[in-house]
Amino acid sequence: MPPERRSRTRPDRRAGARLDRKSRKKPDRRAAAGPGGPPRKAAPSSQRKPPARPSAAAAAIAVAAEEERRLRQRNRLALEEDKPAVERCLEELVFGDVEDDEDVLLRRLQGSRVQAQEDSDDSEAEKEPKDNFLFQKKPVWVDEEDEDDEMVDMMNNRFRKDMMKNTGESQLSKDKLQKRLKEEFQHAMGGVPAWAETNKQKTSLDDESEEDEDDLLQRTGNFISTSTSLPKGILKIKNCQHANAERPTTARISSVQFHPRAQVVMVAALDNAVSLFQVDGRTNPKIQSIYLEKFPIYKACFSANGEEVLATSIHSKVLYVYDMLAGKLIPVHQVRGLKEKLVRSFEVSPDGSFLLINGVAGYLHLLSMKTKELIGSMKINGRVAASTFSSDSKKVYASSGDGEVYVWDVNSRKCLNRFVDEGSLYGLSIATSRNGQYVACGSNCGVVNIYNQDSCLQETNPKPVKAIMNLVTGVTSLTFNPTTEILAIASEEMKEAVRLVHLPSCTVFSNFPVIKKKTISLVHTMDFSPRSGYFALGNEKGKALLYRLHHYSDF
Repeated sequence: MPPERRSRTRPDRRAGARLDRKSRKKPDRRAAAGPGGPPRKAAPSSQRKPPARPSAAAAAIAVAAEEERRLRQRNRLALEEDKPAVERCLEELVFGDVEDDEDVLLRRLQGSRVQAQEDSDDSEAEKEPKDNFLFQKKPVWVDEEDEDDEMVDMMNNRFRKDMMKNTGESQLSKDKLQKRLKEEFQHAMGGVPAWAETNKQKTSLDDESEEDEDDLLQRTGNFISTSTSLPKGILKIKNCQHANAERPTTARISSVQFHPRAQVVMVAALDNAVSLFQVDGRTNPKIQSIYLEKFPIYKACFSANGEEVLATSIHSKVLYVYDMLAGKLIPVHQVRGLKEKLVRSFEVSPDGSFLLINGVAGYLHLLSMKTKELIGSMKINGRVAASTFSSDSKKVYASSGDGEVYVWDVNSRKCLNRFVDEGSLYGLSIATSRNGQYVACGSNCGVVNIYNQDSCLQETNPKPVKAIMNLVTGVTSLTFNPTTEILAIASEEMKEAVRLVHLPSCTVFSNFPVIKKKTISLVHTMDFSPRSGYFALGNEKGKALLYRLHHYSDF
């Protein structure tokens, strides 16, 4: 209600009102309930029975009701005169004729409510909602040229030509073409897909799926998970602080190896020291250093359970065993039955049961890891260049100086197979993968052949899966990572001669090493952490380089 109307006082009912502009008056539809009582609705005139003899009280009631009706009519007309024309027009559109009294308007609204209830009862049987308010407008005119343009040529389109059922369908209307496309789609899909059904009722499964979608949209984060397999091409790698930064040395690093169970790395060098460092990628604090007098270390290695450290020297036949739990250094001066003047190269079996020592004149000596006693020896033709255990510790692979590889059974110590390393004149290194799938052989010409282990056990001239020719000097180091997704190859005869090979694509990662920086130098040893999170290199400058592989989240 406008402000000016609210401030205006209501006219007095007892005062004389102005005459109505319209002389037409409707008869009274209300009768008083009694003196001072509220009015009640009277029956329609068609149903009202006139009294035979109206009494004086009834006449007084009728006069009072007529007077009240006249006062209400005058008041309404007085208010109507002050209303704007727009407001009066709007009231007529919404409520009907303004001359209708309240009873007529009330009956009209009740009748529409009853009609709406009847329509809703009819719609329940149809199971489809109907809109009684929206209607489709008819076009004002229809252009014949538009109807001609609706025809689609079927002959000049090779996709539409296949949908023609006969030669007479050279042209189709758009509606028929749409129906034909729907038929083709349903024929290809074997029916109407569930997502295309408009009248499909929701089931409990649909409700559960909607609840899952609601739960999905109620949280934020990265919904795209990374792939579990390592992608080829570019390796996400970061250069960390040197592993032996807290104990620097200028002597050549002969061995670098990660502890199998703890976040610890071991660094051994020709300066007679074996050092242990805690790996954190930032400072790598030193844990302990073991000094072996007059014992330049040729190789140092953890036992399979990580409780011992084994070390050999370049000019001694003594094997040192350091017990990490007891903190004792135990020298093994002589092994009964072992007639070797020098003990240098050795391998520890993955299950921790055996120790394999590479001897001279083609001999391989198998020792018990627990007692350090000789179990048996195996001999190959030529010189033993390198050896390794299979992933199950049941076989030994030995690379000879004449380009052949021997496969031995550990329990019977019999030769299972001997095959020729393709293109190799002189073998230098050999390695097997943790999953038992690959065997990698490095030669003096810089070629690394990758074989399937099954072919190495059955064929005398197996074909390699891939020959890696990215190095030009002798391959002296080969190492698979624990997940068998990376093969590290290196040569100690040329600076920066190290590559990381992606498996199973057998392609080299292009971003390692960074040749411009020239920080790697000559690589003599390398190793991966137990879960491939770190990669370490040892060079001739006494630095144990440490790298973080971001694809792997754990150590």
